[in-house]
Amino acid sequence: MSRFFNLIDEAWIPVRFSNGRYEELGIKATLLQASKIAAVEDQSPLVVASIHRLLLAVLYRALKGPADIEHAKELFKTGLPVEKIEGYLKNWHDRFWLFDDQYPFFQIPLLELKIRKAWTVLSAENNADNAKVLFDHVNVERPGTISPAAASRGLVATQTYSVGGGNTELLYTSGAPSATAAMVIPIGASLNDTLLFSLVPQNRNIVIADLPIWEREPETIPDLKDSNIAKRIPVGYADLYTWRIRSVLLQENEDKSIMKLAFASGVKCSPSQFPDPMLAYRIDEKNGKLPLQFKQKGLWREFDSLLPDNDGLAPLVVEHAIALTKTFPKRYPRSLMALGQANDKAKIEFWRMERFVFPKEMSGDKTTKSFIRDMLKEANDAQLALWKATHRYATCIISRGDRVPAKKDISDFVSQMPCTSLYWSVLEAKFNDALQSIRNGSDQDKIELAWLRQVKHALLESWNSHKASISLGDAWSIRALVKAEGSINEGVSAVDELLDEFATNRQKEGA
Repeated sequence: MSRFFNLIDEAWIPVRFSNGRYEELGIKATLLQASKIAAVEDQSPLVVASIHRLLLAVLYRALKGPADIEHAKELFKTGLPVEKIEGYLKNWHDRFWLFDDQYPFFQIPLLELKIRKAWTVLSAENNADNAKVLFDHVNVERPGTISPAAASRGLVATQTYSVGGGNTELLYTSGAPSATAAMVIPIGASLNDTLLFSLVPQNRNIVIADLPIWEREPETIPDLKDSNIAKRIPVGYADLYTWRIRSVLLQENEDKSIMKLAFASGVKCSPSQFPDPMLAYRIDEKNGKLPLQFKQKGLWREFDSLLPDNDGLAPLVVEHAIALTKTFPKRYPRSLMALGQANDKAKIEFWRMERFVFPKEMSGDKTTKSFIRDMLKEANDAQLALWKATHRYATCIISRGDRVPAKKDISDFVSQMPCTSLYWSVLEAKFNDALQSIRNGSDQDKIELAWLRQVKHALLESWNSHKASISLGDAWSIRALVKAEGSINEGVSAVDELLDEFATNRQKEGA
């Protein structure tokens, strides 16, 4: 195999420059032009997150830190040091060849397996016939080929996001350390700021031993077949961000394209208390500290979990971004981007990117998180009225003939009603409007008053939409509707009470 396609020099990272121009760059050009680049952009959120983690791993090693907040602040003040980055990439240039006999990037040399898989195994969007995505027409038996650039993006994404489940010719597969978690990235005015926001300091002793995948010798095939050896605990962030969860070896065609590859289990990440800086956590009564995950309901409904307070559960990258910009308020993060996927065992259900306005008040006002949490609670409380109404309606419809319906029948009926999804869809855009108002420094009472009005509007709109779908000639449906509507009226009354309370308080204050 001849050396071909070096990820340091070749174009494979999709970026958008501040002037709107799109281009693909290598690692070196991306880092050296970071102040001119607005963002890394790709149609796959998994690729975007994975590339950020790869670039951060390079920076941790090139900068030998940051080992403390003072070093981080100095970097934020002066920018990414060109000479250190160039020197590091020059020293490790030979470890970034996509095709190489000794050190193929992020791969296992001489990985001889009986079965070669299609390139689609690198992509959650095109993975397998039993987990097909709507409008994915790629035939995994005849998938065609992809370019080395596309293979590079797929390679880093599959190492970051592969989920466990299934035997291979080596061992049973395990999931990547943060494969099913919602990864959070504070977004700055340029890629330079975005990367520095996420370059969380770590202990100096850890920095020394924290080796990314290209600074490690590839695992041997015998080691990868031994379950006692093919597992370990992360050393540091660079190690974590470049974890080899799969053993891969790309097969090069004569035209330098890729159709097939060897693909099997890699190195299992042993459970540890090592936190991923990009993740928010929650406390589970049985399992303790667990990462926040994407669910069908949308991450915005748990937005308060992304904001720091004294519980130590918010993403470290968010806390770090706030700390860096206290003396540089004009460079405060413009937004928070959350990326990831949701799975049911080994099957990927969806992948997603959500973007939120990041309120500036988080840098100095510890009550902002509580304020946002209260807003979300008000929305959930009102939605409970909608839940009661839909369940009452479904129960009445299914119990026709005085039969007692099964709980599953009721829940299945409710799940196909559009009320709840419409309710949250209406509120999602309004929530970002509220975040923008907080960022702009608007009065919190006015923000919450507007929010409560939107909650009431969403509740009524979602129920009225359901009412409009009911046939007026069906007496049984009308009867069920009347019975259910009492819950909606109770919910509206509860919101009205809060609105009246606000009006009374503002009159007393002379507002």
